[in-house]
Amino acid sequence: MYIDYMNTPLGKVEIAASDKGISQLVFAEQTMPINGSELIERCKLQLKEYFNGERKVFNLPLDRQGTGFQKSVWRQLLKIPFGKTACYRDIADAINNPNAVRAVGAANGKNPVSIIVPCHRVIGSDGTLTGYAGGLDRKAWLLKHEGITVGG
Repeated sequence: MYIDYMNTPLGKVEIAASDKGISQLVFAEQTMPINGSELIERCKLQLKEYFNGERKVFNLPLDRQGTGFQKSVWRQLLKIPFGKTACYRDIADAINNPNAVRAVGAANGKNPVSIIVPCHRVIGSDGTLTGYAGGLDRKAWLLKHEGITVGG
């Protein structure tokens, strides 16, 4: 397992990777010893490009650990384009499980690879901001960065 940190406009993020791909990108308050890798350096470069407005799509291998249901939700999140949003019902419908709206919300909240797997693009069905593991202020910033205005 590899781990490194990066300062972003939203604070420090922790990036973890296996030999298969990026396994975690979360906002970090504390740090652990650094054990970087070439893949993490590629990730840091792509994040820098994203925050500089030069990148809209990430091109990195991912190694996310979760249940089959969670992985199906996370795959669907990758289909939400830069500058667009979806609601939990949209995701539930897209994975052919329309009654799983709350479960989709829970899986969205467990997304281990924030920003790259754009869980911040999921909003409430009424168009308002809803929960985000990194905090609603960060979610609002990310959406504004992508040119999206949302209420509440």
